[in-house]
Amino acid sequence: MGPFPISPLDAERLREGLAGLESQDPQRAARVLDHAHAWREADDEPCPALDPDTGTCDLYAARPLTCRTFGPPVRCASGALAICELCFDGATEEEIEACIVDLDVDSLDSTAATETTVAQALVPAGSRFVSTPS
Repeated sequence: MGPFPISPLDAERLREGLAGLESQDPQRAARVLDHAHAWREADDEPCPALDPDTGTCDLYAARPLTCRTFGPPVRCASGALAICELCFDGATEEEIEACIVDLDVDSLDSTAATETTVAQALVPAGSRFVSTPS
């Protein structure tokens, strides 16, 4: 729920995944884009790549590092904490704190220190919104 930071490499992988989805399933890709546009304005919505009916990720093969390490809470360079609410449902702050993994994005790639969100990766600022009918 809500935005969580991802690296530029994650953003690139998501955009490539969306392009692949557009060629395989244009309606599903349009739904992801619709969610991304709506999500940019609502901080309490599920990730725009999640299918609301199944709860599965429409861009699973292109998912960000935080999602690939599904389980541990990940602290990003900005200090933001990305946490899977499903894995830590009912956990105390102390239990969560004991599991935190600090993500050193600088060691991954020199361009990875800039963070964005899934919605921002799929719908860059200033882009024109075009939705296809479902």
